[in-house]
Amino acid sequence: MSEQIDFTEMYVTHDAFRRDLARLEAAASAGRASAPKVREGWENFKAQLLVHHSVEDASLWPLLIELVRYRPEPLALLKEMEAEHARLDPLLAEFDEALEAGAADLLDRAKRIADVLGQHLEHEENEALPLIQSVLTPADWRVFGRAMARRQGVRGAAVWVPWIIDGLAPGEQRSFLHRLPAPVRAINRLLWAPRYRARRLWEF
Repeated sequence: MSEQIDFTEMYVTHDAFRRDLARLEAAASAGRASAPKVREGWENFKAQLLVHHSVEDASLWPLLIELVRYRPEPLALLKEMEAEHARLDPLLAEFDEALEAGAADLLDRAKRIADVLGQHLEHEENEALPLIQSVLTPADWRVFGRAMARRQGVRGAAVWVPWIIDGLAPGEQRSFLHRLPAPVRAINRLLWAPRYRARRLWEF
């Protein structure tokens, strides 16, 4: 059997998006979506989503489209992935406008974002990842991973790592962190994670 691609980083990132949107809904339900730490959490969520989707759009979907260009069904799926990304941008912008205006329907808007993004993530996990597994090699996937790392840079990684493990059970945290190089684990323990916790994102 050929080596399989490990999608762990993809799944934990998706779960972090879901977690943050649940926090946004909780804050909106309590009438606290405009609280400073909630807004800071929202800004971080948007920044993480932008990195994730922009690298997929620039480095992953084009490669896959080229590889399946003579296969109508996979090609249609990848076009759907791109279209789903594009659907989210207006929803985020509209939420920002509503937040600034103190709109009364922030909870409904937060739920709409969670529904649209949630459907996209599920679609990607159930259909796009199996396609990727079938047409890319682990070496190809590592190229995508390096593109993501370049886009994040050290400053981005300093937020992404503690953001990923935020709220995870201790065993899950250890399992994820064990995947990282020892120096990165040490830096996260000593600097990144304490700095992230001190921000108290999403508190209201």
